[in-house]
Amino acid sequence: MANKKTIALTTEQYNEIIDTMKTGFTGFRSNNRIATALVLEANLGLRISDILKLTLNDIIKDGNRYRLDITEQKTGKKRMFTVPTEIYQYIKIYCLENGIQPHEQIFPITERAVQKQLKIVCDYLGYDNISTHSFRKMFASQIYQNNDYNIILVQQLLQHSTPAVTQKYIGISSKDIETALSNHICLK
Repeated sequence: MANKKTIALTTEQYNEIIDTMKTGFTGFRSNNRIATALVLEANLGLRISDILKLTLNDIIKDGNRYRLDITEQKTGKKRMFTVPTEIYQYIKIYCLENGIQPHEQIFPITERAVQKQLKIVCDYLGYDNISTHSFRKMFASQIYQNNDYNIILVQQLLQHSTPAVTQKYIGISSKDIETALSNHICLK
């Protein structure tokens, strides 16, 4: 497993993994709980460790929006951000369908269990170098691309210490920077 680099998922890989996780296949029972946790990771950009600690009560109605206040498990940093209404509704429906009370942990499972199930699905689909972190990387890459390549925005969302850390995280190489510069010549 040396030098295995976790990649960001493509939209196609994301859809196929989530669909397969929800439907199952011969020898693998469907697992909506893990699929839902991964959907939240891809949509909120939180680490899986923080997703697994969530309760519905962690999401607070704040005027006409929903807010999530957490302390990141890995870094100990406080983080407050808006949860899109669609995501809040998705979580609430999941909790209602599964009899999860607002004060209860939504996903009472371990990171190891999630990784293990994800590996089974990825092996079945023929995907390499994918872990739960691939969902966070997909979030970061899509935010970056959909917001005029604003690296500072992504850095703040992920709570990285520097833009350089974020560039490495989402896979912006020196070659990409050189190509962007050479493609942006506007002489007159």
